[in-house]
Amino acid sequence: MSEKTIALLGQPNSGKSTLFNGLTGSRQHVGNWPGKTVERKDGSFVHKDTTYKIIDLPGTYSLSANSDEEVVTRNYIASGQADVVCILADASQLNRSLFMLADYTGIRVPVVLLLNMMDVAKSQGKHIDTNGIAKSLGIPVVPLVAADKKQYGTFFRMLESIDKNASTLDEKRLAQIYQNTIGAAFDEIKALLPADGIGIYSSTWLTAKLIEQDKLARSLVKETVDAGTYTAIEKKLSDVKDGNLLTGDCKFQWIDKLVNENVTSKKNKLLRSRFDKAATSKRWGKPIAIGMIVLGLICSMVIGFPLMGLFSGLISAISVPLANWLLDIGAAPFLVSLLCNAILTAVSFALQMASYVFGISLVFGLMEDVGYMARISYVFDDTMTKLGLQGKAIMPFLVSFGCNIGGITGTRVIDSWGQRVMTIALSWVVPCASTWGVVGLVSGTFFGNGAVVVVLALFAVAFLHIFITYKVFGRSLNKVEGRTGLIMELPPYHKPHWKSLFGSVFSKMGNVLSRALRIIICISVIFWLLSYSADGNVANSIIYKVGTFIEPVTSLFGLPWQLFIAFVASAMGKEASLGVMASLFNTGSIWAAIEQSATVDTAALSTSMLSVISRPEALAFLFAFFFNMPCLMALTATAQETHSMKWTVRIALYYVLTALIMATIAYHVGLVIF
Repeated sequence: MSEKTIALLGQPNSGKSTLFNGLTGSRQHVGNWPGKTVERKDGSFVHKDTTYKIIDLPGTYSLSANSDEEVVTRNYIASGQADVVCILADASQLNRSLFMLADYTGIRVPVVLLLNMMDVAKSQGKHIDTNGIAKSLGIPVVPLVAADKKQYGTFFRMLESIDKNASTLDEKRLAQIYQNTIGAAFDEIKALLPADGIGIYSSTWLTAKLIEQDKLARSLVKETVDAGTYTAIEKKLSDVKDGNLLTGDCKFQWIDKLVNENVTSKKNKLLRSRFDKAATSKRWGKPIAIGMIVLGLICSMVIGFPLMGLFSGLISAISVPLANWLLDIGAAPFLVSLLCNAILTAVSFALQMASYVFGISLVFGLMEDVGYMARISYVFDDTMTKLGLQGKAIMPFLVSFGCNIGGITGTRVIDSWGQRVMTIALSWVVPCASTWGVVGLVSGTFFGNGAVVVVLALFAVAFLHIFITYKVFGRSLNKVEGRTGLIMELPPYHKPHWKSLFGSVFSKMGNVLSRALRIIICISVIFWLLSYSADGNVANSIIYKVGTFIEPVTSLFGLPWQLFIAFVASAMGKEASLGVMASLFNTGSIWAAIEQSATVDTAALSTSMLSVISRPEALAFLFAFFFNMPCLMALTATAQETHSMKWTVRIALYYVLTALIMATIAYHVGLVIF
């Protein structure tokens, strides 16, 4: 069986990921490019005795060397590993989506143009002469609807004949435009370069990149030509002003000419709807976006929560009969407890997490599929820019109010890996729905009517926390010189592709579940070992002994050992801290309390805590709890989305440390006030 490698290249929202998922299904791997914090997606599929390996290159708008994503893309194309590069363009808005193709012109690696979203273009009344475009470009042009696998036939036929038809882009037209627009300077610089170009790059392509002040192109030329020639090139370049604007104008002239010759459209088909005008307006855009996100969050919960309850109830129904059966056959109580408490509970946590991700992915994936998600990013871009982020970061923040897992998984719409991790680190501070159950109980119990003031103080410190977190992590993840504003197209609204959408959702749910099972089971078993006692009495567990031993240290944070253990347990799940407090203040089983935290007798717990805990200690706990890492499942989701255990651990340790620092400050402030 022969093997071929395909590289997918295109702008964000061009449909690369949809095609990649449609071709590879579950046969894909996600990681990082060696030495880079840029996501790498590899996959494979088999067609007519040929195995095709697909590399989904980072979505970028050009092949300039302004970001890690663009550098990775250029280096891979230059490596010669790909047999053919497939460039995707949005057929519904070719004038803007062909810029990547224009920037590729002059790279001598076989290329195919895939015109995606042909169904949307047709609904707009556009007729695209693909044969005419192919003749003008000198390369194969394939019409495509990436979301509909039934329409992959033309794409597969192209692959079957790629050995015969693979060709490079004809650069003559674009070269002529460069000469006409830029003038003699272009010809003079080009004449100083090797006539055959350098490696895969033609002299025309290199000249354009030199004029754009592309750092990698300059370095390549400097290494190739002699010192005198390079000095002459630099002198010529110094006479060219606004190089990026000049070459960009040339590329758009080339695109406009190509489109005008090969695309016809009926008039009045592209009028914007009243809703879209409101959704992108300065006055109504943000309120509509917030309303849509809240509605989406509610729908996500309506879909996800029943599944979470189903899996939770199913595991609970299995654990008791299984435990009884194991005991009947003589299994050691230690092993029975490990399997039926720690492992099955961890499986329950993982299934519940995957269920919530399913709801979030389905609802917000639908919003993205129909074209609305891009509008949310657009209207919030000015707001998020103040934090050095893109408008796309707003959705994860708002969704995190329902559940941090949804916010974390929602960051995958952000193009830059660094900004994605930065957004995750900031979204951890957003209090999820479960947080308020504990905050409400503890603040109401100890501060009565003053609980409102405590909650407002938590929010005020949360804003300060976001600012500090940004300053701490921004130096590494979001350097000033590497920031880019939001560059994106607003795709036209269109009908959802349900089959493709559900395929993507189930694939994402499966990936989340597999990673969640590994991480959650590991941590759950460790916590179970610490809290296990043969007689079920907490006083005989390791965690009790450790807690009482370290209380001189935890008291420095203003936390009695019971509250410190509850703080640790909140990392398993915010609501679990209630069960642990109920167990510790009533000498019950800690692990059983974690499993059954929702059934805690809050009235009895409040009475027990009032007799043992002081107000300053309660205030310290609230701050430690509120700013602790969200939960074990959020930690798993972070590892899933960042593909970096180093950054996941770094963010988690940062939150634990800052939570304890804030608890210490709150405790001493409480001593003064109370």
